[in-house]
Amino acid sequence: MAAIPLDLLDRIRELERRVRELAGRANIRPALDQILHGDITIGEGGQLIAQTPEGVATFKVGQTPQGDWGVFIRRATGTRALTVGDDVLAEDQMIRIWSRDKERPTPILMDDAFSDRFLGRPMLPLQLHPTQRQSTSETAYQPAWWGCGPVSHAVAEIELFTYANQGGGQVRVTMRPEGGTPITVAEYDCPAGAWTNKFITQPMHDVEFLQWAEWMVEHRNKEPGRNVETRLYSALYRHTYSPDEAPRVPTRPPTATATAQRGTGPAVNETSAEPKRPDSVRAPSGLRTVED
Repeated sequence: MAAIPLDLLDRIRELERRVRELAGRANIRPALDQILHGDITIGEGGQLIAQTPEGVATFKVGQTPQGDWGVFIRRATGTRALTVGDDVLAEDQMIRIWSRDKERPTPILMDDAFSDRFLGRPMLPLQLHPTQRQSTSETAYQPAWWGCGPVSHAVAEIELFTYANQGGGQVRVTMRPEGGTPITVAEYDCPAGAWTNKFITQPMHDVEFLQWAEWMVEHRNKEPGRNVETRLYSALYRHTYSPDEAPRVPTRPPTATATAQRGTGPAVNETSAEPKRPDSVRAPSGLRTVED
């Protein structure tokens, strides 16, 4: 009779244990903490949310309970940092970068709420510089302030003070977009012996973002031998305050068919290129007088 190893039963039990272990591992799903290939789609009202152990949602993307779609990034404190759309305000898919103020957070960088093609914040100065005829005795219009630069916002805002002597005076404000003709933004009378304050707001109708525009503030006396002086209090580009201030969209040519040439890289649509300022509008560095 053949000899039977004494540890045969132990060997069988070990084999059975290993088979059970292998069978169990085959049914264990891998950890779902990596995506090596492919995309993730979240639709039909879902959200992807990342939150701190304290429950602060620092990142959201998808549809909010209010029905707005967007991306929301918050700081660990819960204050907004960047939003596209807004989970509270739910307005027109605006992009906003928010201040860190916990009590009164405010957007410090944003696009315009009512004009789709302009910057909202921060507001930027409108270039206007004094000329040698800021004070003049002429009865024909003379340039008092002049400036030129790219249009960054939907609305221009200028405040002027004018003093006229006997007979009174007149002031005229014009704007000329690049390649266009001057547009009279405001023209008004100034009574004699008093400072006339004028607050001018002008939506940038038919002007593209970063298209250059030239501004001119002119004044004159109504009687010869008198004097008129105009001072600039403020001049800036700002965002719209209401839908009524939204400027008209300029007439645009049909979108050109993009074409690619050998050796020049991918096709480029020329109609979407950044506006260029023409030489006829370009101003030299520093201040200058209109006579130059």
